[in-house]
Amino acid sequence: MHVISDALILGNIDEARNPMPGIAGLLLVAEEFSVEPPAWLDYEYIPFKEFSAVDPLRLDRAVAWLEARAPGTRTLVCCRAGMGRSASVLIAYFCCNQGLPYEEAVTFVKARRPGAMPLPQLQETIENVLKLRSQRAGKKAGSTSVPRAL
Repeated sequence: MHVISDALILGNIDEARNPMPGIAGLLLVAEEFSVEPPAWLDYEYIPFKEFSAVDPLRLDRAVAWLEARAPGTRTLVCCRAGMGRSASVLIAYFCCNQGLPYEEAVTFVKARRPGAMPLPQLQETIENVLKLRSQRAGKKAGSTSVPRAL
């Protein structure tokens, strides 16, 4: 288990199956595993394939789930080994939510989780997530405007 920030912890499947006290949220991103979380745990399963590029919509969903809990909820993000998929979700979170440049987010996560390996094409996928979010924000902003007179 690796503390990445006050609220975000990176772990593996064994830690997902037996979360430590103080954890209030669990995001499992390992496609090949499932867990039976305790009833008290806020749980989400968003499967990512190991060693593969991630669908931007799925990555956006994972980041949004974390955003809905941070910063007040200690959340464990897990995959099989706690090195690839879970680290990639946290890198995306720091880029999308905290505004860190990609390389800085990678360095930040790797400094706290030695051996972390971003998934293939993660930087491009994060760029796509940021575009999706920008488009959604533009649509929301446009929907609240007052219609112009004809």
